[in-house]
Amino acid sequence: MQRILTIIACIVVSTSSFAQKEYKGDGPDDYLRLIPLGATVALKACGVQSRDDWQHLLLNAGVSTLVSAATTYTLKNTIHDTRPDGTDRHAFPSGHAAIAFSGAHVLYKEYKDVSSWIGIGGYAVATAVSLDRIRRNRHRWDDVAAGAAIGILSTEFSYWLGSKLWPNNKENLQVSLTPSSLQFSFIQPL
Repeated sequence: MQRILTIIACIVVSTSSFAQKEYKGDGPDDYLRLIPLGATVALKACGVQSRDDWQHLLLNAGVSTLVSAATTYTLKNTIHDTRPDGTDRHAFPSGHAAIAFSGAHVLYKEYKDVSSWIGIGGYAVATAVSLDRIRRNRHRWDDVAAGAAIGILSTEFSYWLGSKLWPNNKENLQVSLTPSSLQFSFIQPL
């Protein structure tokens, strides 16, 4: 009987030590993930010379964000990895890291010729977002590393695609922004 009580006590102690931490709610990472992309637009609006004109910058940033989000959420809904805090099964990959690094890489590509510190700042914010996701027990290291890779590769893909389909020619790309939508019009030369 004493042996059974000892085994039960060991099971209770071991399971309680591995119990999942409680979900800590929304944090600063929900907003910080948008800072690198917002900084790209803010610098352009303030007149800092970027690599591309407004139309191509918005196209590249939009495609990058779209591809990053689509890839991330497709993987989340396919893999079903449980979060460290046990709240759901959408841990892998980190969507916050993917969006943050997508924006940071757009910021880097647009302003690397102005100052490398601009890109470093964007990557620092994206890294802080990723570390906060781990600190708050929402992700593991591999989740945020995969999210970062998806964000950077999505940006590389969007710039590659943009250069192939719509070269930096203002006559073939029109962008219009309204309070409720962002519209792109493409005229492909024959």
